Amino acid sequence: MELFDLSRSIDAHQASMAQSREEAVGGVTSGLISLGEEVSWRARHFGVPLRMTNKITQMQVGESFTDEQLRGPFKHFRHVHQFSSHAGITTMVDHVHFAAPLGPLGLLVERLVLAKYLRRLIEERNRFLTGITP
Repeated sequence: MELFDLSRSIDAHQASMAQSREEAVGGVTSGLISLGEEVSWRARHFGVPLRMTNKITQMQVGESFTDEQLRGPFKHFRHVHQFSSHAGITTMVDHVHFAAPLGPLGLLVERLVLAKYLRRLIEERNRFLTGITP
C-alpha cells in the first residue's frame, strides 16, 4: 500500500520530475490524488514549456489506478499503474498508451523519440519512488 500511495502522491511526482521542472498548477496540487480528481501540470520537455491536465479515471485501492490526459500535448495519453504483492515484495508495472498529434509526422516522432523518452521518464520516476539508484 505504501508504494501505491507514493505513486499517486503529487509531491513525490514533483520531486521525481525536478529535472523537467514539473509543477502541479491546478486541481490537486499536493498530497494524494484520488478517483475522479484532476491535476494540471506545467513542465519543460525538449526545452518546450508544456501544460497537461490528467484525471484519475479508474482506481482499485492497493491494486491499480489509471490517469488519462484531458488536455495537453498528446492526441491521447493513458497511464495504467498496476501493483501486486508477493512474500512482502510489491511489484509495480506501468502501461502507457499514447499518441502524438500531427498525423504521420506525429507517428514518426512517437517511434523515433517519444516512446524512448517516456520510457526513460517513467523508469526514472519509479527508481525515485522505490529508492533504487541506477
